[in-house]
Amino acid sequence: MFKQFKLSAVALGLSALASAPAWSADEIIIGASIPLSGPLAGFGIYEKWGYETAVKDINKAGGITVDGKKMPVRLVIRDDKTDPSVTASNTETLIAREGVVAMLGSCTPALVNAGALVAERRKVPLVTACNPLMAFKAVRKWKYAWTIFFDEEDLASAPFKMMSDYGLSTNKKVAVLADNGPDGFVVGGRLWPQNAKAGGYDVVHTTLFPVDTQQFTSMITQAKAGNADVVLVDAIPPQAIALRKQMASAGLAPKLLVMEKGAEPEMFSQALGKLAEGVLVGGYWDPSFPYPGAADLAKRFASETGQTQSQHIADSHAAAQVLLDAIAAAGKLDREAINTAVAKTNKSYVVGLVKFDADNTSRIPITMMQWQSGKAVVVWPKDRATGKLMFPMPGGGN
Repeated sequence: MFKQFKLSAVALGLSALASAPAWSADEIIIGASIPLSGPLAGFGIYEKWGYETAVKDINKAGGITVDGKKMPVRLVIRDDKTDPSVTASNTETLIAREGVVAMLGSCTPALVNAGALVAERRKVPLVTACNPLMAFKAVRKWKYAWTIFFDEEDLASAPFKMMSDYGLSTNKKVAVLADNGPDGFVVGGRLWPQNAKAGGYDVVHTTLFPVDTQQFTSMITQAKAGNADVVLVDAIPPQAIALRKQMASAGLAPKLLVMEKGAEPEMFSQALGKLAEGVLVGGYWDPSFPYPGAADLAKRFASETGQTQSQHIADSHAAAQVLLDAIAAAGKLDREAINTAVAKTNKSYVVGLVKFDADNTSRIPITMMQWQSGKAVVVWPKDRATGKLMFPMPGGGN
């Protein structure tokens, strides 16, 4: 089972309304609604650590100077329970009752966008990660919401570029199994088939399934019948874990298996053991990358939690730093001034350079990572690899 570390008491009670706006207090209040329970809790606990660590660091340094006075930052976190409606209500509560001056986002398009829409309506700046750029831009033209993450086009093309770069020998047959959520629909339903065709591959099976699906036997049987050497999956962790187990039981054993989203957190490897060996997942960060503070952040996480680092500690930490830097640059607790400062961000953080474009997005380059002996190893691109690609995966070859 995935070992969760204790949540700190950061959320205030809802028994009383805020009696004064945040900027009249002696502290700077920012908020976040993240998945600390439900199917995406495996992401939320990393986000929580990344956000809290950035705030702890700024407070240890004396806080932020506002109107000539050093003020501490207080981060108020609420659990959205992996439910977009709860994300929206939490965001409204944090703004209206807690008096937050700005927000940090949740994780995955459904949750992040639900909170961002509330922040947009209330004209409160929200900085987030963990939300692919196409899914973010598709919602609306944003003014107050900002995201730092990878682009789905990059993610979808990465497996095919990797296979080309390494000259991998397959039968050129691909099966796609993806959930029908915002990113699963785009990546699995459109971008993977497009990239497969462009690379000379034949998509022999495609299934888009509801995000809460538990039984995958029928679609696995159909995929197996197609004799695909390459299987591409996009699903959240519980579904990815169940799907991998059912693939093994049904004897679907491709040479190359990519499982986006669900194979990313450590809980995937812990839940599957040997069945995780050789599974690939798109990535964007590793402590070995030449970004300021990357190695130290991973060491700190391991020291404080006793767990292996996840890349989500980095993008969440960077999002929090961007917001805190914007508050410092504004020099006052005025939401418009803070939002303007976010827009001007042009600085290297733990995930690399953050500079927002006209769509309020900042792109992180994609890598491919592979589970090997319980660790997520970077295997592509070659100049960033921290280990050798395992191909075919154990038992692969149908």
